[in-house]
Amino acid sequence: MSWETELDKAVGEYLPQLRLAAQEPMSRHTSFRIGGPAKRMAFPDSAEQLVLLVHFARECGARPLLVGNGTNLLVPDEGLDRLVIQTEGLNGLEWDRETNTLHAGAGVSLARLADFAARCGLQGLEFAHGIPGSLGGAVCMNAGAYGGEMKDVLVSASVLFPEEGVRTLDGEGLELGYRRSLLTRVPEAVVLSAVLRLTSGDPDAIRARMRELMDRRREKQPLEYPSAGSTFKRPAGHFAGALIEQCGLKGFSVGGAQVSEKHAGFVINRGGATFADVTALMEQVRHTVRERTGVELEPEVRIVR
Repeated sequence: MSWETELDKAVGEYLPQLRLAAQEPMSRHTSFRIGGPAKRMAFPDSAEQLVLLVHFARECGARPLLVGNGTNLLVPDEGLDRLVIQTEGLNGLEWDRETNTLHAGAGVSLARLADFAARCGLQGLEFAHGIPGSLGGAVCMNAGAYGGEMKDVLVSASVLFPEEGVRTLDGEGLELGYRRSLLTRVPEAVVLSAVLRLTSGDPDAIRARMRELMDRRREKQPLEYPSAGSTFKRPAGHFAGALIEQCGLKGFSVGGAQVSEKHAGFVINRGGATFADVTALMEQVRHTVRERTGVELEPEVRIVR
């Protein structure tokens, strides 16, 4: 019996309310708008459903892939022989007024989280307003921008480790660093929720700062095209975009994929780009930068198979 048949049976028996789709196009669920069908895609709306689903996946031999908004993923055109679990349904969000903490599910978008904080008169998440991802992915990658990052505000995260169960880890336990954490080394771990501590501030000033950062993003980043944000991590002592531009690669393209003419740190889908286009372009950029500058670029985009 195939893993998907076993999974269908288990879900039908124990999680009959769970939405489970077959051959779901991943291009609908990634910001690159690239990717073939996932053999199965599940949409849990609670942490309990998600935990049980991961257990079923392990029992039937499936390889679960957790996705939020799919903003840093590149998926092959032939699709995935995997169970993809979409976390948008884990969207609970509460404010504890006594401690100025926000308690949020992993599927809450960073835009919604920052907006909610602003409405509560809480500062500290302005940097996250324009980052097109969800909280779970932001914790995993220690997302950041404009001088702020998740480790500045994270109190703790509830994480499912399939071999151990659910654990609550603080920032030190999560080993948060530049675009990495314990969870980037343990990809089978699943963020369920997180607690963030912020400080009281003037709502008008918070909104003004959010607008300022959003305007800077629109001015400098190619937000009008599908992409996965910054394609490469910042090398020590350098900026990836500056190195790529220095090598004359701004506007360089392979098929429908292009190094953005607006910001060389972004690879964009100008229309009809394939997985092969993007990966070939990324490899050419890495090769050229390495040959001309001696700097090795490390992808920030996560390539999944």
